[in-house]
Amino acid sequence: MKQLLLVRHAKSDWDHPGLADHDRPLNERGRRDAPRMAAALRRRGIVPDLILTSTAVRAETTALALAEGLGFPVERVVKLVGLYLAPPQIILRVVQGLDETAGTALVVGHNPGMHEAANLLGSGMAEHLPTLAVARFELDAAYWGGVEWGDGRLVELLVPRGIEEG
Repeated sequence: MKQLLLVRHAKSDWDHPGLADHDRPLNERGRRDAPRMAAALRRRGIVPDLILTSTAVRAETTALALAEGLGFPVERVVKLVGLYLAPPQIILRVVQGLDETAGTALVVGHNPGMHEAANLLGSGMAEHLPTLAVARFELDAAYWGGVEWGDGRLVELLVPRGIEEG
């Protein structure tokens, strides 16, 4: 059984009107919450074998903060330009192409694609996927290449406001 974590990037900064969308950084709350989310995942015993992220600054910064907090080597975080504002079909293709030796993968991206992919993967999702939400799925697939819509069972939906401290 495979485990997949779909993550929407942390809260970004909109205070730079001339900055391209791809280059928007995290705001103070995003920078604060990402390490807290990593700690919550670590307390659950989650150890990703792979971390992939959109190349957008806000997504990449989120992925690197999660990697660092989970003890995952930041130099092994895979940055994929195709995940930038990716629709759900692209996200599924990325998942289907993951290294089969990995048991747990964490993918950081953007809405609406991440929320739509989570809804298509398994039932029980919330109407909205807030920033830094982590949808954790167990997949009814023996290998990544065989993952299809509906193969996921939502184990947990973590959101920054709901994570415990400590």
